[in-house]
Amino acid sequence: MPRAEPGIDEAGIESAGAMSAASPSPATPVAGGDGDAGPALVRGLGAWDGALITIGSVLGTGIFITTADVARAVPHPGLVLGVWLVGGVLTVAGALTYAELGAMFPRAGGQYHFLKEAYGPLWGFLFGWAAFLVIMSGGIATLAVGFGEYLGAFVPFFSTSHTLLALPLGSWTLSLSGGQLAGALAIVLLSAVNYVGLEAGAGVQNAVTVVKVGSILALAGAGLLAPAPVSPDFAAPLPPGPLLPALGVGMIAVLWTYDGWYNLTFSAGEMRDPERSLPRGLLFGTAAVVSLYLLVNLVYLRALPLEAMAATGRIGETAAGALFGTAGARLVSAAVLVSTFGCISSTILCCSRIYLPMAQDGLFFPALARVHARHRTPGASIVAQGAWAVALTLTGTYAQLYTYVVFAAVVFHTLTGAAVFVLRRTRPEAARPYRAWGYPWVPAAFILASLAMVANTLVERPVESLAGLGLVALGVPAYLFWSGRGRP
Repeated sequence: MPRAEPGIDEAGIESAGAMSAASPSPATPVAGGDGDAGPALVRGLGAWDGALITIGSVLGTGIFITTADVARAVPHPGLVLGVWLVGGVLTVAGALTYAELGAMFPRAGGQYHFLKEAYGPLWGFLFGWAAFLVIMSGGIATLAVGFGEYLGAFVPFFSTSHTLLALPLGSWTLSLSGGQLAGALAIVLLSAVNYVGLEAGAGVQNAVTVVKVGSILALAGAGLLAPAPVSPDFAAPLPPGPLLPALGVGMIAVLWTYDGWYNLTFSAGEMRDPERSLPRGLLFGTAAVVSLYLLVNLVYLRALPLEAMAATGRIGETAAGALFGTAGARLVSAAVLVSTFGCISSTILCCSRIYLPMAQDGLFFPALARVHARHRTPGASIVAQGAWAVALTLTGTYAQLYTYVVFAAVVFHTLTGAAVFVLRRTRPEAARPYRAWGYPWVPAAFILASLAMVANTLVERPVESLAGLGLVALGVPAYLFWSGRGRP
């Protein structure tokens, strides 16, 4: 096992004695970017908030769906559970890697700063450009429509199959479903909550996360105590055929279900004692998600045979139905609804912080550079992000755009992981309140996993991957335009 760095305890978290003396005190106002004047963000988030934000950003619909994809790829109980475990270990490796960068640059915007500091302002801008255009806004839209789909199971008016409007526009028809409307309303509501203050936004997000974690723990506990319809044989013979490609397919699905674990870094500018609280929030949050995912998958394996797991589109509801009947399946649908709502909330809270420092650096719309004088939130960024996400939700264009940009998102993750190595070489003297535990092996494992996802996405979706790079490349002339104007 790699040895911890000096000043780091065995869990990889900085000890109190190693904390930077410059750490802000609780509720200290801090500017969103370097040298900003006027109203500033407030450092009001602690490690507990960070852990809940991390959990809330990851737990959406994936755990209630993705295991079916894994079972199709690797029809073996031990391999199914093993893939989830390895994916979790790689996710924790990513959290430990990003924690070093977040502690070095505890500012609003996270990944924007990491890429800017390691490779130059163009790379930070291209990430922020892609995040606003599709990656984060499209992710919010995708979650919102998923929320509407599950809400429609309880309120048919909001079903995605309930068409509210169909307007022919030449060869294209603009249609609006109840699910799209519900998703748009959720975005508007949660954007408004986050607009009026960090305390309100984090409070709602934390409360919803506690509820959904409680729901998942209740499902796992009841599922493990209930008589098992299936006795999984973890020592069964391995399935025939090439095993490595199948494991790769399953791993890609699992890693995407863990996606969102890094969102806390975008809110680093609002964390108290970020040198300690950010690494703790990332590590404790990701470790909690890995534990929850393993428990839920164990329930699935006890509830359904592998053939049934592979054949269902909503494995969470199917497994609950097998264990507890129709009422159990309905309760899982309600849990998914709450889980998705909370994921939208945490994504809105964190991702709106990306565009504030971009604008303060003179590389985005000047109006987004201001912090709200009363609420101390990036109000204009929240409104702009919400408006664009609503547009993507109502027009239905998010789905195609999102498939285009998936490849670019993974490339940015790979570059961010490599930034730890780049900055250790180019800035060896820089203060590192937290040093990645297990360096260089832990960051290297994360980078290799990201590279595997890059290769897989390029092979499986070459057209979409190249189109995604094209969308990112459109940011180059935008960067030249804004950088030529100077700071607002």
